[in-house]
Amino acid sequence: MSDTTLRGLLSAPALALRLVSGPDDALDRPLRWVHSTDLADPTPFLADDLALLTTGGQFDGQTSPAEYVDRLAARGVAGLGFGTGVRHPEVPAALVEACASAGMPLLEVPYATPFIAVARAHAEAVAAQAFARRSWALDTQRALAAAALRPHGLVAIIAELGRRLDAWVAMFDAAGALTLEHPPGGISPAARAELDGHVSDVLARGAEAGRSVVLDGHALQLFTLGRSRGLRGAIAIAAPGLDSEARAVVASVIAMAGLAREQTEELEDTRRRLHSQLLVSLLADDDALARQVLGTLPTPPVIVAVAPDAVPGALEEWWERRRAERGSRAFLASSQEGVVVCLPETDTALLDEAAERFGIRIGASDGVDYTAFAHAHGQALSALRRGGSGVTRFAEASASGILAALRTDDAGLVAQSRLAPLRAADPDLEHTLRVWLEHDARLDPAASALGIHRHTLRSRVAQASRLLGLDLSVFPARAELWALLQASPIA
Repeated sequence: MSDTTLRGLLSAPALALRLVSGPDDALDRPLRWVHSTDLADPTPFLADDLALLTTGGQFDGQTSPAEYVDRLAARGVAGLGFGTGVRHPEVPAALVEACASAGMPLLEVPYATPFIAVARAHAEAVAAQAFARRSWALDTQRALAAAALRPHGLVAIIAELGRRLDAWVAMFDAAGALTLEHPPGGISPAARAELDGHVSDVLARGAEAGRSVVLDGHALQLFTLGRSRGLRGAIAIAAPGLDSEARAVVASVIAMAGLAREQTEELEDTRRRLHSQLLVSLLADDDALARQVLGTLPTPPVIVAVAPDAVPGALEEWWERRRAERGSRAFLASSQEGVVVCLPETDTALLDEAAERFGIRIGASDGVDYTAFAHAHGQALSALRRGGSGVTRFAEASASGILAALRTDDAGLVAQSRLAPLRAADPDLEHTLRVWLEHDARLDPAASALGIHRHTLRSRVAQASRLLGLDLSVFPARAELWALLQASPIA
């Protein structure tokens, strides 16, 4: 047991302390300090986790042992030492009973042991413990630095950290996948599953973390690598808490891991630039250069997808994980529109999985050959513009017809501008024209639906024709009006 506890003080032969009463587990409570006083109520001047020494002078007046001990317990005092041979030849029975009732350890300090000796012994134990922890931290830092120089340095660093902390340590990549752990299987499968989801959520939101979580009974410390909006992964440690020395060691590991990831990122940036150049070639419907550089491409027919809100590194690492697990090949490249993904038509379900995993929008094309890559890219952008959350496939977006494609912000602004004279003159005119066109521009059924006379309807159509500058007696003008009404929300 640590010397900075009551048990440590009791085990010091030179002090000759004796345990009078108290629960055994309370003896291992860490002590912040040892103080002595005979004040009747010293609680305003005390700190938590403190052992208090007294000769019992306060009991000669109005203060009862029970009242005194209750005050100490409520203040968070860890234990009471009573000096015998000064005012009382032995520990008062009432004090023994009060401490037993409150569950507070009571120690007898013999006359030959000065209170200052007890306080000094504790102070020396605190200093020795602090020195030991600093020495441990320095030795651990050296061991981690040596591990970083070994082949597969990150693997060695994580293993060394796990051994030094005597805890399970794991590293996750930017996609939230477990890449390294020591020792293997150090936490329960249920805790692992919860931790995977927790890490994925933190990384997907780009939230920096240095927090404690409890999963399936396991206390874990979670630290992220990198800064928000650019997180490169996370480190999890199965420990209920870390002192300042251990946190300093973990901070150095995070710095080393971040540096290693940064070096990897430089290689990844080079690869991304190469892929972006190859994308230019593919958009020219020529896959020869991409095949020559990469050796192979996803097997056609392929789907071309665009994810405007995706973080390239996280999405690429996630897709690489899927390739390793399922053999799913894909080509990813960054462009002005976002991350462009080319994958076999048979793997299209992965798009839905990626959209849900990262909370992003994706537009996807129909299946095509590489000779129609540019056309498929245009389909993906069109689906993206017309879709909402998740994955929008061009085939689904186009099923609503050509007029649905007019429901864009730009088209809406044009329509509102063109219909403004109509709305300013008579707000009912727009509704009248909608009903008239819905009845194939026939006066009698439209007038009946509107509940007005056919001559009134003819007069309103003529008024609208003048306001809009359109000859609504001919089909092209009526078609343009219908398109304007579809593109603009109902006033």
